Amino acid sequence: MDQATIIGLILGLVAIFGSFMLEGGTLAAILQVPAIMIVVGGTFATAMIGFSMKIVMQLPNVIRVAIFPQKWDYKQMIETLVQFATIARRDGVLALERELETVKDMRFLYNGMMHMIDGIDAESVRTLMEEEKENILARHETNTAVLTKMGGYSPTMGIIGTVLGLINTLANAGEDPTELVHHIAMAFIATLWGVFLANVVWLPLADKLKFRSQEEALLLDIITNGIIAIQNGTSPTLIRRNLELMLPPTERLIPAAEAA
Repeated sequence: MDQATIIGLILGLVAIFGSFMLEGGTLAAILQVPAIMIVVGGTFATAMIGFSMKIVMQLPNVIRVAIFPQKWDYKQMIETLVQFATIARRDGVLALERELETVKDMRFLYNGMMHMIDGIDAESVRTLMEEEKENILARHETNTAVLTKMGGYSPTMGIIGTVLGLINTLANAGEDPTELVHHIAMAFIATLWGVFLANVVWLPLADKLKFRSQEEALLLDIITNGIIAIQNGTSPTLIRRNLELMLPPTERLIPAAEAA
């Protein structure tokens, strides 16, 4: 579980609704089912209109990825590539065919090794792997775009809910003034939920997915450069050194002076 996402969501709930309750408000006052229905239902409806049903139906899985992300172990990947480089230098590239079973769960690495084993030249291998990377990141971008659009739709749905509430309130303007004020307050609950969901849920989740995509992009770059280096016959020591330079300085194993 990504602790930053959960803690941030809890902190947002406490900061916003906690301060409201400290000023004398109650949760019952803001947990208005009609307002929530307009905002949530309207936001998902506009997402369906703007995107395909297949993409919208993937949202639960997309949100799960943001909260329970896959951990990328860059150092372990570098060690794996160095190990493959050692085998290739000792026994030849074709000997890596025995190692395919160990990486079948990492499709990008598996495909890169297959290109290399099949004897495709290094430049073509890089082109194929770059195209696969672009396709992977394009899918990530589509999922992020859905949440970003929902972050834009949500406040608008909140305004629509408020307008509908005010119309209903003004239609009964001849009633008790105290009751009228109460209805006006309830009308603005929709705007609250629209802005809250946009800025505490949808847009932050979109940003988190962009961050996860950048993490995976770095892993894919490490794999691509490692495969090309193995195919070019680069020494395992130099491969490790070059790949570690792609990591943030705090995660490198090589001395800082050598990295500079």
